[in-house]
Amino acid sequence: MSIEPDRLSPVQDEFYQALMAAHAGLDETESHALNARLVLMLANRIGDVNVLTQLLQSARSYSND
Repeated sequence: MSIEPDRLSPVQDEFYQALMAAHAGLDETESHALNARLVLMLANRIGDVNVLTQLLQSARSYSND
């Protein structure tokens, strides 16, 4: 699944900074919990299981190479 068009452009850096600020001062467990809550909140906002499943598959297909 393509995640285009880039709906954050041109403010994607602002979002990344806000995301990093939300994690500032958290330990690893707290950071993982924040990510889990954020994923569930975004999933609820999207509200389409088919889209969410496609996004999960797309995210999983990325490698660390």
